Amino acid sequence: MTEPDTQRALVRLEADAEADAEELDRLARRLRAELRELDVDVLPVPAELPEGAKAADPVTIGSLLVAFSAAGGVFPGLVDTLREWLGRQGGRHRIKVTVDGDTVELERATSAERQQLIDAFVRRHG
Repeated sequence: MTEPDTQRALVRLEADAEADAEELDRLARRLRAELRELDVDVLPVPAELPEGAKAADPVTIGSLLVAFSAAGGVFPGLVDTLREWLGRQGGRHRIKVTVDGDTVELERATSAERQQLIDAFVRRHG
């Protein structure tokens, strides 16, 4: 998307402590595939590996850059998709969404608490 009204969100999947890098990569691929069904562009965040490193760090593995139109209500749909995806994972993981330096964290809150956070975030960026 190269339109002037394009917004970008950094979506960072943080797996529970028991997940290894392979599971995190598998989860991130599934999340990326689901997000691609939306009207958004999904790109992996390029890994900057230190010299001698053999693999990317877990934060980089689970990070995606999502570009979407600021118009048309795409952002609320993106957040709903993330919330639904997270709910299907059994509440073991969390997702952080950052837009213009403002971050919301989706994790093990009650549905009402999550909804309040999401509504406030969407009002600011939707």
